[in-house]
Amino acid sequence: MEERHQGGCHCGQIRYQFTGELRDIAHCHCSICRRVSGGIVTTWITVPMAAFAWLAGTPARYDSSASCVRCFCSNCGAQLALITTLSPERIDVTIATLDHPELARADRHIWTTSRLPWLHLDEQLPSEAEEKI
Repeated sequence: MEERHQGGCHCGQIRYQFTGELRDIAHCHCSICRRVSGGIVTTWITVPMAAFAWLAGTPARYDSSASCVRCFCSNCGAQLALITTLSPERIDVTIATLDHPELARADRHIWTTSRLPWLHLDEQLPSEAEEKI
């Protein structure tokens, strides 16, 4: 049986689920993720769009760059997902919004050219100066 994972925003207005293994998980250090999340790093899991579904509510959307749309809760502001035209068959989901984020361990760092020099997090993981799609 395929793994099923669910998550949602802080207020509960938006819920989602996806099926598949918890893999392809990256700590993103880009300045855009920092600005939209208010955090020093955002950890994402990339899943096939065909394996993902919104269960409740409709997220608001924000075009954070020419190629990326971010999905978030318009009520509580939680950042939930990112869709990029560079890889339209996949969706990136924020690990922090999973019901069980403790199960989803990162396997790499991306956009390390923007990494804050004082941040020391999972330094044993491989790093990509940008993101290899």
